[in-house]
Amino acid sequence: MNQSRLHNVDALRGFALLGILAVNIWSFADPYFRSGTAHVDYTGTLDQAVRYLVALLFDGKFYLLFSLLFGYSFSLQLDAAQRADTSFKARMLRRGLGLFALGILHGCLLFEGDILNSYGLLSFFLLAWHGLSPQRALRRAAWLLVLPALLLGAMGLIASFIEGGERLKYSAEIAAKLAAFHGSAAATQAHFMGAFPGNLASLPFMGPSSLAMFLVGFAAGREQVLARIDSFRHLLPRVLWLCLPVGLVGEALIAAYSTFYPSMAGGLIAVSANMLVGPFLTAAYIALMLMLFETTAGARLQAALAPMGRLALSNYLLQSLVLALLFTGYGLGLCNRVPPLGVMAIVLAIFGAQMALSAWWSRRHAYGPAEWLLRGITNWSWTPSRLRTE
Repeated sequence: MNQSRLHNVDALRGFALLGILAVNIWSFADPYFRSGTAHVDYTGTLDQAVRYLVALLFDGKFYLLFSLLFGYSFSLQLDAAQRADTSFKARMLRRGLGLFALGILHGCLLFEGDILNSYGLLSFFLLAWHGLSPQRALRRAAWLLVLPALLLGAMGLIASFIEGGERLKYSAEIAAKLAAFHGSAAATQAHFMGAFPGNLASLPFMGPSSLAMFLVGFAAGREQVLARIDSFRHLLPRVLWLCLPVGLVGEALIAAYSTFYPSMAGGLIAVSANMLVGPFLTAAYIALMLMLFETTAGARLQAALAPMGRLALSNYLLQSLVLALLFTGYGLGLCNRVPPLGVMAIVLAIFGAQMALSAWWSRRHAYGPAEWLLRGITNWSWTPSRLRTE
């Protein structure tokens, strides 16, 4: 049972990494991404169709899944600490600080959209609330989704009245990013360093949705949903057929709005709506994958994704490193030089290579490099990562 549960969690986490890569790559490849300004170079029908499908199927859904699994794993770590009769709070405080420190380095050196620093800080809230019952955790999650969504929506409406005077600023920021990514490694690093404070500043607005999904995952972990999948299997089709239509219809409208009528005000409104609609599509993805894992072909897919998920932190950081080497002044400087369809082809190539690398690494090591480091910080002790061979 334990082994099956771990495969479920790890395979879902590996699946989440695909969606995260499919979104994060645009921060490197497209200087217009989330700028509120229409792209002026790749404007063909196919280019627009690719951007629309990314917004429809990926944007804002997989970080929710990743956050939910973070909360689920938190409940597993709580159980493990109780079995080992060790101080859970001390371990989780060190873990949160370790994640925050890794996030600062990641954001300042490789990726302005880092989530690790946010996870580290938000994990302190989860630590403070770990005594909540599953029911109270879910109610608190609902408030954390709804209230910030309403706030961002109101900000978007206000911004729609003043945005005209801001367009020159947005254009200057696009030009500066493009110059940095086509420039030297020093110029690229200076861009990341300069952009990263904006990531921290967005935490009060974007953090609550991650924290909400932490709580949903924590509640699911307390009920051992993935450990006792047999008891919940009959609910999966109901979740799928309820959430999939709501998620797809809502996201189709949001994606059309953000793709074909881009603006900063519209972007805020789209993010606001996505906070409310995105969880439906995320829930549908979870139900679909768990149902698929029950089939013969799905079991093979689960086995292929699980090593990727076990090394999720290392793979997340590796994705940023590869993307930086491809698209910025650290390497080839391909930013704005690859059409959208080519960008998605790169996603598949990177993810396929990571799956193979993860399988190879997992046969030889108990932990990924970043997992080994974070585990050492959490436990304040260091154990060998390499597996013994007979």
